[in-house]
Formats: sequence, structure tokens, C-alpha cells
Amino acid sequence: MGNKVLIIVGPTAVGKTQLSIELAQYFNGEIISGDSMQVYRNLDIGTAKITHKEMQNIKHYLIDCCEIDERWSVAEFIKASSQYIDEITKKNKLPFIVGGTGFYVQALLDNFQLGKDKYDENLKVRNEWIEYSKKNGKRALWDELNKVDSKAAKKIPISNERRVVRALEVYNETGEKFSNQKDVRNKDFDPLIIGLTTKREKLYERINQRVDLMLIEGLETEARRVYETGNVELPAAKGIGYKEFYPYFRGEYSYQRAVELIKQNSRHYAKRQLTWFRNKMDVIWFDLIEKPEETEKIKKVITEWIQK
Repeated sequence: MGNKVLIIVGPTAVGKTQLSIELAQYFNGEIISGDSMQVYRNLDIGTAKITHKEMQNIKHYLIDCCEIDERWSVAEFIKASSQYIDEITKKNKLPFIVGGTGFYVQALLDNFQLGKDKYDENLKVRNEWIEYSKKNGKRALWDELNKVDSKAAKKIPISNERRVVRALEVYNETGEKFSNQKDVRNKDFDPLIIGLTTKREKLYERINQRVDLMLIEGLETEARRVYETGNVELPAAKGIGYKEFYPYFRGEYSYQRAVELIKQNSRHYAKRQLTWFRNKMDVIWFDLIEKPEETEKIKKVITEWIQK
């Protein structure tokens, strides 16, 4: 049996951070962020990054470890989180993964082959396809994938350049189709996945309130700082809460429209998060918004899992 890993997932604004701190204190845990945006320094408000005060002396990993112009991918996440899980376990503490990026968590647990180091060693092929896309367009790039792996192409939108490039890269480097990747459950881990959710109308209300709070805390200033770097095409700069402000800064629409889009995109993202977790993972769901007393039930479930 592999190392036990407690995973807390769910959409934005549903209470994952607060629960994780309470459980980490109760079960002597340390927390690895499973959020693809919180690795970037100076993207604090828009990513709802936990503050040092909120951490309450619980050690956190994979927060503020990259500049926004540095590359961070699922491959880096798999490598780093696997290392931290081992280190935390050796300290006789319980490793947690907390976050809303479902693909990252699934990639770790299902041992996605695309995360292996051998596909990251040679940047030459990747850069060649990126240049091809710049010269010929995303449609032409996707067409190249469709020629060699139509099954993978059907599952990857033309707009998702990074995934199209990855699929072509895997094919070029290994001769194997991306769609034929044999992903097997990672036996290094014994996971328990706790999911938080609530009624949709309540969730959307909380998301809107969170955006309002972010604006009070200075989200516009943070977004403008990113905008003024000139790096708005970087993945880190395309996060919800930032990208909606850029047309406003250029005078293309009003401040009110920017706020409206942030709320709308945040709600849509929450819906996609829930769909991913429900369809891809074996999650035990709780609604702590409607039933806060169920925290005790969660502790019981975790205790029974630890004692197995």
C-alpha cells in the first residue's frame, strides 16, 4: 500500500482552505497546493491564495514558487508533489493536496504518462511546434495532430494549443499516439478524496461575493500590474480575474463589464470544476455551507481511512 494522501477538492468559494487548515491541525498534516495558479508569485488576490495568517503555522508547499514568466505544468506538479508527499510521510505527518485544478490531481493519482520526465527533456520538438503554430495558426497545428492521431485531436479543442503541442510532442518523441497512453492508477499513493460543494444558487452567490471582496482588496491593481509587464499572453496572466481587465485597460469596455465577466467566468469555471470531479474521481461529497456540523463526519471518515 502506498503513502496515504488526503485530497480536498471542489469548486472555487466553497470552503476548501478553511477545512484544510482545521483538518491539518487535527490530523498533524502539511498541505500541498493543487492549484495551477497559486504557484505564481504576486498573483495573490485573483488566485484566492492563502495568507500566512490563514495558514496558522501549517506548512504549505507549491505556493509562490514561480515567477509569472516561468514555465509550470502538470509534469512539474507531478514531480514536485510526489517528492513532497514522500518527505511529509517520512516526518510521520499526513500529506494533504488541496485545490481546484482537477487535471493536476487526476494526473498525479492516475500516473499520467504525459507527466514523465522523458517528455520534458527535449524542448526542441516542443519549440518547433510552437513556432509552427505562430507561423501557420492553431488550426493548421491541430490539423497536423489530426493527421497522426485523429482520436486525440477529437478530444482536444483547436484553441488549446498547449495540449495539441503536447500530443504532437509525445508522438514525435516516442512514436506512440497520445491517445494510446496507458495511464494506470499510481500505486505509490493510497488517496482519500473529500469533495466540498453546495446548492448551485448558493455557490454562485458566494462566488459573486468573493469577487466583490477581491475588488475591495485590490484585484484591479494586481491585474494592472500584470498587464503592465507586457506578458498578458503567458498562461499565468490568463487566469480569471486578470484577463477580463485587459480590454478595460485598453478602453474597449467599461469597468462594470470587466467585473460582470469576472463573476460570469468564475461561475462557469466552478461548474466545470464540479463536472470534472464528479466524472473523473472517486469523491466523497459534503456540503459544509448548508451543514457545517458535517466537519465531524469528515473527521470520522478520515480516521477510519487512516486506521485501515
